[in-house]
Amino acid sequence: MLATGLCFVAVTGLVRSLGQDLPAAEAAFLRFLAGSLLMAPAMLRALTQGLPRATWRLIGARGALHVVAVVLWFHAMARIPVAEVTAIGYLNPIVVTLGAALFLGERLQLRRSLAILVALAGALVILRPGFREVTEGHLAQIGAAVSFGLSYLLAKQLSAQVGAGVMVALLSLVVTLGLLPFALAVWVPPTAGQVARLCVVAVFATLGHYAMGRAFAAAPLTVTQPVTFLQLVWAALLGWFAFGEAVDPLVLAGGAMIVGAITYMTWREAQIRRRAVTPAAEATKL
Repeated sequence: MLATGLCFVAVTGLVRSLGQDLPAAEAAFLRFLAGSLLMAPAMLRALTQGLPRATWRLIGARGALHVVAVVLWFHAMARIPVAEVTAIGYLNPIVVTLGAALFLGERLQLRRSLAILVALAGALVILRPGFREVTEGHLAQIGAAVSFGLSYLLAKQLSAQVGAGVMVALLSLVVTLGLLPFALAVWVPPTAGQVARLCVVAVFATLGHYAMGRAFAAAPLTVTQPVTFLQLVWAALLGWFAFGEAVDPLVLAGGAMIVGAITYMTWREAQIRRRAVTPAAEATKL
């Protein structure tokens, strides 16, 4: 998870360095095009396997949500500090939890409701509406967090139908195709340096997702989740050193509230699952 955080902060820094020189849709398209080339072998295997029509509908719906999410994220990244983008992005799991309750029929128990309220309070600490200007960059990142969360919700359904490698490969393909018309509508000839940076972004993003998968396989979420807060610390330091962005203690505090709420919710769920699978003392007697 430490490697994951470093990779994602590298992605954030590289995209931030592009500024507003490239339209968000074009920058997102070039990044996913590079990612699709990296995933080409897995993509070809997935396409030759053949999938049911219902699975393709889920893949298409997830791709559409991801198109919206990445365009909004690239838009926000060029307009608000790195730390604020990272902190607001922590709302993804909250969207997933709410979406699971609304669309998948999962119970929204008291502890989940309280954790969601704490996380939303953390978002208000970051944004502070009424005390400072909430810009279009902030709104874009909120939209990106919601869209990514809904996309992950569909990924949960897809995980029962296709493998993780197939899911990632086909997502790259669908998002690339979905971004193409938006990119062409605002196309600006990119420089070689911009293309090179977006190719490096694709490499770091792929490595980050790989490292995250290894972390999830090696340890429970109760161990890996708290480490994600370090990503916000690194993002704040990156913004300070590389882009001269002031470190806002309230952004760090709001991010800590969100991560703390998610960590508590994950820890409690793990405890309940452990109790459910642990046999009673009488049942262990031979």
